[in-house]
Amino acid sequence: MERGIFNSNLLEGNYIPQVHAYYYKEWSQFKMNYHQHNSIEIMYMMNGACRVDIEPAQQADKLQSFSLKKGEFILLNGRTSHRLIVEESCRMLNVEFSFSPVDLPLVNLKQLTTEETALQQLWSIPADYVVLRDSEEVYYRLRSLIFELDRGNSDSSMIMQMLFSQLLIQIARIYTEQEDGVRQHKDYYIKQIVAYLHHHYDQNIQVKDVAAAANLHPSYMQRIFKLQTGQTLMEYLNTLRMEKAMMLLSQTDIPINDIPEYVGVGSRPYFHALFKKHTQKTPSEYRKHIKHQG
Repeated sequence: MERGIFNSNLLEGNYIPQVHAYYYKEWSQFKMNYHQHNSIEIMYMMNGACRVDIEPAQQADKLQSFSLKKGEFILLNGRTSHRLIVEESCRMLNVEFSFSPVDLPLVNLKQLTTEETALQQLWSIPADYVVLRDSEEVYYRLRSLIFELDRGNSDSSMIMQMLFSQLLIQIARIYTEQEDGVRQHKDYYIKQIVAYLHHHYDQNIQVKDVAAAANLHPSYMQRIFKLQTGQTLMEYLNTLRMEKAMMLLSQTDIPINDIPEYVGVGSRPYFHALFKKHTQKTPSEYRKHIKHQG
């Protein structure tokens, strides 16, 4: 069996992830002996700091040691000897899993890898471990996974397969970004800005609010945003709001006069003007057009 975190042979058959263990643990001044287990393991640092040592596979190899801080995690292959060292204290979330063959999976790993290019790099990791920095997306997906396990959902359920697929894709994207060297300061800030806009578009957003969320000076933020995206902050926000309005008009029965409030545009005339500019139709014309197409 080939080494690496994931075995590429998994893409040749029908496999689904199977969770063997998951637990939260508070560690304090602890030194673990070297050990290994058959499962792939995610060791996610929630608070504090620790060190993970990877025992050399051969005497000629060097000891690999990694310091983990809050928001960092190590993805570790099964049968890789390792130990945990905690000088002061830390809190960790651990999930151990493997892949099991099934007759007809609801989510096919091979298809996922074909559609999500980042997974191709994840499956080709040559080492038995990788240390990554999370933007809280992995942690949220781990928590959702554990919540469903606690509710008694089986590994083969559609919900579990979807959650695990999302987890693998998010880890793959983080790994790809780290390997490709795109986590430069401007890109990092742009992601923060875009995330803030997507989470608050229904509110009365001001430039100073976005700048504060990204910890940037407002003028500098606007300058790098235009440079990186080709749009001003307000152009991006207005486009986002109109896309959300189009979705609400086409997929819900929310009254047209209420839509502006749902997308954060306080003035109805201004909303109608923005929507007409974006779609060449009034909100009423757009809803009628969509219903006619259906």
